[in-house]
Amino acid sequence: MKLHKTVVIVGLTGAAWLAATAAHAYEGQQYAKGAAITLEQASQIARQAVPGATIVDQELEQEKGGSGLRYSFDLKTPQGEREIGVDAKTGKVLEDSVEGSEKD
Repeated sequence: MKLHKTVVIVGLTGAAWLAATAAHAYEGQQYAKGAAITLEQASQIARQAVPGATIVDQELEQEKGGSGLRYSFDLKTPQGEREIGVDAKTGKVLEDSVEGSEKD
């Protein structure tokens, strides 16, 4: 019986670790070593650009403009969705656009 309890605790700990790891994963994470600012710093910049909005998607991508490496955030607002692009090397907002009904 004691062994069974230990297995359950280890199983739950492993599940909690996987959930925490998944929460920090994002598309484009392989480019993170080239970024001067972190995902958390970039998300704060995006939320400052659209106060009260909620981030619903995030990614790090290579894209023309700025340094060529940007964090892209989709934010939900009462008026609809907006996309904010933040340069991953300078923190400058490169894009602030209203998302249409069609997604990329």
